[in-house]
Amino acid sequence: MLQAPTLTQGFHGLIYDNKTESMRTINLLQRMNIYQEVFLSILYRVLPIQKYLEPVYFYIYTLFGLQAIYVTALYITSWLLSGTWLSGLLAAFWYVTNRIDTTRVEFTIPLRENWALPFFAIQIAAITYFLRPNLQPLSERLTLLAIFISTFLFSLTWQFNQFMMLMQALVLFILDSLDMLPAVKATWLYGIQITGLLLVCILQFLNSMILGSLLISFNLSVLIARKLQKNLKTGSFLNRLGKLLLHLFVVLCLTLFLNNIIKKILNLKSDEHIFKFLKAKFGFGATRDFDANLYLCEEAFGLLPFNTFERLSDTLLFYAYLFVLSITVIAALAVAFHNLSDSTNQQSMGKVRKCTIGLKPETAYNLLHTILFGFLALSTMRMKYLWTSHMCVFASFGLCSPEIWELLLKLIRLYNPKRICIMRYSVPILILLYLCYKFWPGMMDELSELREFYDPDTVELMNWINSNTPRKAVFAGSMQLLAGVKLCTGRTLTNHPHYEDNSLRERTKAVYQIYAKRSPEEVHALLRSFGTDYVILEDSICYEQRHRRGCRLRDLLDVANGHMMDGPGENDPDLKLAGHPRFCEEIKRNLPPYAAYFTRVFQNKTFHVYKLSRNK
Repeated sequence: MLQAPTLTQGFHGLIYDNKTESMRTINLLQRMNIYQEVFLSILYRVLPIQKYLEPVYFYIYTLFGLQAIYVTALYITSWLLSGTWLSGLLAAFWYVTNRIDTTRVEFTIPLRENWALPFFAIQIAAITYFLRPNLQPLSERLTLLAIFISTFLFSLTWQFNQFMMLMQALVLFILDSLDMLPAVKATWLYGIQITGLLLVCILQFLNSMILGSLLISFNLSVLIARKLQKNLKTGSFLNRLGKLLLHLFVVLCLTLFLNNIIKKILNLKSDEHIFKFLKAKFGFGATRDFDANLYLCEEAFGLLPFNTFERLSDTLLFYAYLFVLSITVIAALAVAFHNLSDSTNQQSMGKVRKCTIGLKPETAYNLLHTILFGFLALSTMRMKYLWTSHMCVFASFGLCSPEIWELLLKLIRLYNPKRICIMRYSVPILILLYLCYKFWPGMMDELSELREFYDPDTVELMNWINSNTPRKAVFAGSMQLLAGVKLCTGRTLTNHPHYEDNSLRERTKAVYQIYAKRSPEEVHALLRSFGTDYVILEDSICYEQRHRRGCRLRDLLDVANGHMMDGPGENDPDLKLAGHPRFCEEIKRNLPPYAAYFTRVFQNKTFHVYKLSRNK
């Protein structure tokens, strides 16, 4: 956008991009969540800062500024829940001292989640305020506007938005079913989620993955099922329990039905790899699907490591969180049982409040939010950043909450208003002093460190590409490396890490045959079908030892191709010996069958670049 002569030409270049993927013109605004970069480029051109600030620093400072907004939103959420600013201060301190587990911004700045999560935190703060009873009409309308804007911006900046908001919708569904928040407010929030997603869908040129999302199907199903079952919240305990189970069944069936219908109409396959991955991950049958196994074998998509809890315990966060969680869960179960046992149908808001002393609607929302996102983090390490940041909020709120201390002191028969006041202020202050004493010196040392990127082999490769290949040359290789090639050299690629596109996934699997047991003729034909001029082979992939057997990239390819894996260990009985040696190993011997199709033009300790012959 900055290199284009005008903004209009910049937009045109994004919408009709033929310089990213070979032999294909794609709409980058439709395929990727890059509106934030487009907005920043416009801002940079409009503001009089070009003389003082390079574009890369403008970009970095904007993202770091967003993280400040993120921490502020956590601070406000904790303050709203507890009623004291001390709670917000403790939440912010915990976020910073646990930054290894709460954010990835310090070492991977441009991640989509680093753009999205600040808006998600703002949305949670706004929902927390919105769920308070007796709001003034103007306050309620302004809060709804804040929820809508933050939901929209969160959805616009991250491709995984729909899965996070589905978790949120489940929270609202459970609380609404158990009478723990007003049904009208839940309906507003369902509507905002659908409207925000549809608006993003329009901005992304009717991106079919959004239209086929489970979130839209689920929210519509909840609203339809509620109309069908009007007397859901009346009757005895067993009667209501039966109605709830039926309601759950109706919503589930409607969701699956609507989602399947939408996907068949749109012929949508963009997210099928995610469902294959989930099916295999949770034990619903093993799979040989290459895309699903690529996720399953990545550490980031595995279970949350135990050492995470050790680090969180060092700052006392995990202990405080368990303490607050156990008390609020007990209170929530008692309130839920009380609500379901109420056989009358006069569920006025005054009565709901009377039944939920110690567990306000906003507290109930944040409790269920932290539990569901906790399960998500435990099952998939990549998602821990959604949980750990909210863990800071929830733990600090509980330690500063008069309701939590009142409940605890009543349970142990030591209740006294003065004791509540002493506990809710002294405990957080002592923890803050402990955090300052233990972690402040280390943080100051870290801030004084200056670090430098050092990867001479990659730098040498990029310099060679810039100096020795045509600007329109097409490169094939691993997704991660090709992203760097695009960034550093501007060359066209066969594939790249944007995995939410079915045709690109198929391309990636075809290109990765360079690490499989295939003949030089087959590999050459596959690469040339994508217009490839050069292919980059990496020793770190060809001879990979980082993953266990069965999870190395070459193993995934062998199994997907029906070939036996290398090395000692068992193979499935239907796998066969390959008819050819491994391509990435054999090509280095420069034998005539390989030399006829591939000529080595560059090599160092890490990379080998081969130019493809244009002969058929």
